[in-house]
Amino acid sequence: MARNTSQRRDRTPKRQNTPGGEALSRAVASGDAPRGIEGLDDAAWLEVIHKMDEVYAQLVEDEIALEEKNAQLEQSQQFILGLLSSMSDVLAACNERGEIEETNAALCGLLGQPDSVVRGSRFEHWLADEASAAALRETVRAGAPMRDAGIELNLRSRDGVAVPVDFSCTPRGGPRGRRDGYLLVGRPMGELKRAYRQLREAHEALKQAQQQLLHSEKMAALGRLVAGVAHELNNPISFVLGNVHVLKRYAERLTRFVDASSQPATPSERARLRETLRVDSILTDLPSLIDGTIEGAQRTADIVIALRRFSAVDREERVAVDLNDVVERAIQWIRKGASPDFDVHWTRGAPMLVRGNPGQLLQVLMNLIQNACDAATGAQRERPELWIELACREGKVRVTIRDNGPGIADEHLPHLFEPFFTTKPPGRGTGLGLSISYGIVERHEGRLTARNASDGGAVFTVEIPQLGPET
Repeated sequence: MARNTSQRRDRTPKRQNTPGGEALSRAVASGDAPRGIEGLDDAAWLEVIHKMDEVYAQLVEDEIALEEKNAQLEQSQQFILGLLSSMSDVLAACNERGEIEETNAALCGLLGQPDSVVRGSRFEHWLADEASAAALRETVRAGAPMRDAGIELNLRSRDGVAVPVDFSCTPRGGPRGRRDGYLLVGRPMGELKRAYRQLREAHEALKQAQQQLLHSEKMAALGRLVAGVAHELNNPISFVLGNVHVLKRYAERLTRFVDASSQPATPSERARLRETLRVDSILTDLPSLIDGTIEGAQRTADIVIALRRFSAVDREERVAVDLNDVVERAIQWIRKGASPDFDVHWTRGAPMLVRGNPGQLLQVLMNLIQNACDAATGAQRERPELWIELACREGKVRVTIRDNGPGIADEHLPHLFEPFFTTKPPGRGTGLGLSISYGIVERHEGRLTARNASDGGAVFTVEIPQLGPET
């Protein structure tokens, strides 16, 4: 456009006479002006010459403007042709008779025909079956109300194969608002199916990666509990093992007494043997010994079941969950792990029911409690402390966890829930805990937020919709 403006400036006519006007000017100046028209003097002839100059200048201006408009029109035409040729979707602009007035390389390539053959032909000619032709006629017959109507048509390729294409049919408006035809833009169904398949595969891969990250973080949390769990298992196992040794000795004595009782002996001899082997004491001690052994074994089984439940890959099963139970269990597990020496200020209250996955909710609260303990311990407080509150507000159960640590730096707050972001020293954190917890809470239609307390320390809040009586 800058080039055209320059040309226009260079070609703008100066104030000058037309060729005929120059001759008339000389004639008027020499006194030889034509006298064929009565009443015209020299001044009148000069006025005529001036008007001719103006008309000539206007003609030159109009010619320059026309050349500029033609250049712009040609540029626009080239732009549109470039768009049509680069489109991957097939396109056909048809008039009211169904004749193709404009097309693109994608349609010609699909049909296997040159542009000169396709242009001017009826679009129905390229349809592979009568059902497609009938569907097109019905869509076009809808008239002016038709707006981006979707229609599936089978086009016939050069080798006669029917190619299903998903078309969008839009009416073409004329200069006076009348419909001049319709525009068909479509994409072969094979490409759409391939795109949908790729999207589905990508979605499945993302879900698997998410599950792997979730499981990896659970394993990291499980690793932090190993020391405490080993101690927790050692107590009942040692108790059971001690009882078994006692039962073994009792069994040996009872066997001797039974064997001796089968031999001929006087009642006094049997009584002495019974007293020597302390059979009465054994019989008195056996019930409590057996009950203690069963209790220790059951305690061991409970711990193993809880570990298996926590470490197992979660299924998306939602049940009614009392968050009091989840908080209580999370505190117990953290105490058994690497953070036994901290004070937790929490009182179990009324049931706080939500619908959710118990294992996932336990993972969230364990992660938040563990982080709070780590923060308070890292700040070298005399006694790490933690405050947990459960409340129901506006139909949501809110769990608030506050610590007496150093709080969260302002520059870190916006990044807390980003994957792999951590402020812990190397080897102390994966940077995935808060990110995964945030995703779990979101999938439970809740919110996980963080802020600094006014009197120091960090505050994390979990909000999950309350399970009402109607649900």
